[in-house]
Amino acid sequence: MDGQFLLPLLLLLGASVLWGQGPGPGGAEEEPPDEEVPEEDGILVLSQRNLGPALRKHRTLLVQFYAPWCGHCKALAPEYSKAAALLAAESAEARLAKVDGPAEAELTKEFAVTEYPTLKFFRDGHRTHPEEYTGPREANGIAEWLRRRLGPSATRLEDEEGAQALIDGRDVVVIGFFQDLQDEDVATFLALAQDALDMTFGLTDQPKLFQKFGLTKDTVVLFKKFDEGRADFPVDEELGLDQGDLSHFLLMHSMHLVTEFNSQTSPKIFAARILNHLLLFVNQTLALHQELLVGFGEAAPLFRGQVLFVVVDVGADNGHVLQYFGLKAEEAPTLRFINIETTKKYAPADGGQVTAASVTTFCHAVLGGHIKPYLLSQEVPPDWDQRLVKTLVGKNFEQVAFDETKNVFIKFYAPWCTHCKDMAAAWEALAEKYKDHEDIIIAELDATANELEAFPVHGFPTLKYFPAGPGRKVIEYKSTRDLETFSKFLDNGGKLPVEEPAGEPTAPDPETPAHSTTEPKEEL
Repeated sequence: MDGQFLLPLLLLLGASVLWGQGPGPGGAEEEPPDEEVPEEDGILVLSQRNLGPALRKHRTLLVQFYAPWCGHCKALAPEYSKAAALLAAESAEARLAKVDGPAEAELTKEFAVTEYPTLKFFRDGHRTHPEEYTGPREANGIAEWLRRRLGPSATRLEDEEGAQALIDGRDVVVIGFFQDLQDEDVATFLALAQDALDMTFGLTDQPKLFQKFGLTKDTVVLFKKFDEGRADFPVDEELGLDQGDLSHFLLMHSMHLVTEFNSQTSPKIFAARILNHLLLFVNQTLALHQELLVGFGEAAPLFRGQVLFVVVDVGADNGHVLQYFGLKAEEAPTLRFINIETTKKYAPADGGQVTAASVTTFCHAVLGGHIKPYLLSQEVPPDWDQRLVKTLVGKNFEQVAFDETKNVFIKFYAPWCTHCKDMAAAWEALAEKYKDHEDIIIAELDATANELEAFPVHGFPTLKYFPAGPGRKVIEYKSTRDLETFSKFLDNGGKLPVEEPAGEPTAPDPETPAHSTTEPKEEL
């Protein structure tokens, strides 16, 4: 090519890529900018072909990557549409969009989407490095998450009247008092405010406001309309403001000293980073039970930051909590203590009198190691060994699993687990196949109702093989859950024969999540 044409051509190609008008990473051409992007229920419908024009037209864009078969995506869909309507009513700049992941494989690859639903936030038309969405999965939460990225996440306060109005307007208000609003600590404060959607934030550098609230140095103050009314977090003059420490402080002090357990409060309870929880089970419809809340609450301040005090109403939809602690509703009122890291549970020896003094004594006894934890166990069914698949509980587990004359293959399951249900037929078929082998036992144990100190179960189903002989050996089974593979495992003495790899690797087990998250997702 003639050299005089080469440089202009390169410049033109470079410019087209910078403006987003050239071929994208997937190599497909973009639609011309004036072509309308289709919509469904106020949601932009994106593809490899029209993503570029959408990013150019909308300064801020939240994009959901979904799969038509994904149950969690179906649950999110109406909330996502409601959020779009809320933002449209406010004439907000942000738009919501969606991408059918399986149909747009190039886009899922470009943006490293590995599970559904995945939401990514694009700003100022930039296609690279979108921000991961970290907010709630309901309409108001989605809209608020976006609002805090479109505008200031904290209100600038100039006078006493504005500060008092902000404090009076919400149950929980956080105000950052900073002598210099250009300080990097302010940026840390505002970044935290972007994601703490259940609190209202303000900030000020006005000396008269420092004086009004009795402050002489940079401090973050949480104002609340309950308990002690206010909590101060002074900024370390040498180390500055640590976002993690401040987040923990705000989470802890924004909670009531005594929190009632329900679907709204449970995320906060488990996010509070307080490992010890004391639960009072009561029936809120009974006046006698309600009177116990007074003594329970009086003990709480002594253990703030060390023990979380929680009330569970047995008359509400909390059957799963009762089951987890091995309780029945008629056993209320009663106390239970749990460390959520070790999952060790404790019960008061006296049956659980609920006064400020007895609650305080119980907490000190558990924290001091003076009370032993208890383990859940059902009673041994009379016909536990009559079926092909033997029924184990906590009370007969040791006797069966560690019988030195038997090879015992055990499924640890949860009654609600779909993966356990899916493999039930294969497990029954396995028991049928080996029913005449006197040295082989196929068994199952409901791990939600029976706890084993030596074998904590963290995922369902969990399969363990206990070979015959001395030494209490245990082998965990982690391969395909079908009759053929189970049989190979048993016939080979508790290990699978080595086979030459053939073809493509198998997809990951859908029951094992790719990462730990508070939001449900489905893998590709």
